[in-house]
Amino acid sequence: MKNLSTANFDIMTIDEFQKYLPELFEESGGNVSQDPRFAKFLADNPVCAALVRDLETIAETAKSLFEPSVHEPSDAVWQNIASKLKADEPAE
Repeated sequence: MKNLSTANFDIMTIDEFQKYLPELFEESGGNVSQDPRFAKFLADNPVCAALVRDLETIAETAKSLFEPSVHEPSDAVWQNIASKLKADEPAE
């Protein structure tokens, strides 16, 4: 594990940045691109910026896999749909 407190982000190389990435993601909660310490570095290194964006997307997607689904309609919605379908059935 790298010590972030001694890192000099102003003169960091791409290789150093990549070595720090796991700690940076852990420290920032997966939002490295929002950290102002890296704004200049990411602006000067578009390949690293793209890597960070990709990793942030992966991290966000992975988090969402463990969140409960809130998009499932309630039983009342299904009952309402069933009632409307029944009401719309043609009379025999």
